Amino acid sequence: MHSPRRGRWAPTPSAPGAAETAATLPGGPAPLDATAVDGGWLFTFRALGGPCEVRLDDAEPFPALRAQAEAAAAEVRRIEARYSRYRADSLLSRINAAAGQAEPVAIDAETAALLNFGALLHAQSCGLFDLTSGVLRQAWDFRSGRLPTPERIEAVRRHVGWDRVELGEDSVRLTEPGMELDLGGIGKEYAADRAASALQAAGLRHGWVNLAGDLRVLGPRLDGSPWQFGIQHPRDSAALLASLPLADGALATSGDYERFIEQGGRRYCHILDPRSGWPVGQWRSVSVVAPTCTAAGALTTLAMLMGPEALDLLRAQGVAFLAMDAQGQVHRSG
Repeated sequence: MHSPRRGRWAPTPSAPGAAETAATLPGGPAPLDATAVDGGWLFTFRALGGPCEVRLDDAEPFPALRAQAEAAAAEVRRIEARYSRYRADSLLSRINAAAGQAEPVAIDAETAALLNFGALLHAQSCGLFDLTSGVLRQAWDFRSGRLPTPERIEAVRRHVGWDRVELGEDSVRLTEPGMELDLGGIGKEYAADRAASALQAAGLRHGWVNLAGDLRVLGPRLDGSPWQFGIQHPRDSAALLASLPLADGALATSGDYERFIEQGGRRYCHILDPRSGWPVGQWRSVSVVAPTCTAAGALTTLAMLMGPEALDLLRAQGVAFLAMDAQGQVHRSG
């Protein structure tokens, strides 16, 4: 059983074709580690700030499988290079650096599609999903163990507001200084979908891609049986909340257990409500199975933000889900 850490909503944004996905980034990527497991191969690498895995069970020679895993990893790294806020040379950083300037920043069709997807989520969630809310991290230092002052939160929250983003077909402009875009909630999930698409375009049908818990399945095991994936218990890292069989589709989880501060018996997690700037508190974790990882990740984030209305949202979307509320009660679809 594999345990990742972490449809009807909207399609995955379009992206470059398979021939472009295998491009090597400047400087060359670190090589993938390969391990033989259960008749297949597990390829591991690091990207997007965490561990990444590609599992392939197709009956192909090892060199061919390795080459395709390398191409999938290259696609993940391409997306990281374009959209990481930690890279000064990324497109996202250039957009953020131009906040408040009169001239918009030119973007390509892939970036426009991602931002339009974010705009759709913002509209359908009445503003809860907001790609400008990542700036709130400036107020919250979860490593310090200290809560920010309400004044500090409010000062940063003034920079949040998708309605102040001017998005065109081939350009974007953040209209006020201090604003930022952050693709948290869809970026890593999109990378998982693109990596899986690269593998499927090469004819591979048995395996999965796991980017630090955001998971996209290519197809079942070689014998046709589903994969088994464990969902981490949000209060016991050594235990599983549940095991889910998957033969296709995607799985994503959001929770309050990766980065948080505990004070006065309350947990303050890293998922922040853009309306208040304060952490959400209704759910310990939400896991969603959807056709794409982009959709699953967006829904888990939205569910965490929507509080008591989350279950109605997930049922309306017709997706399978598993959620634990703040009292420890488990809620399942069906």
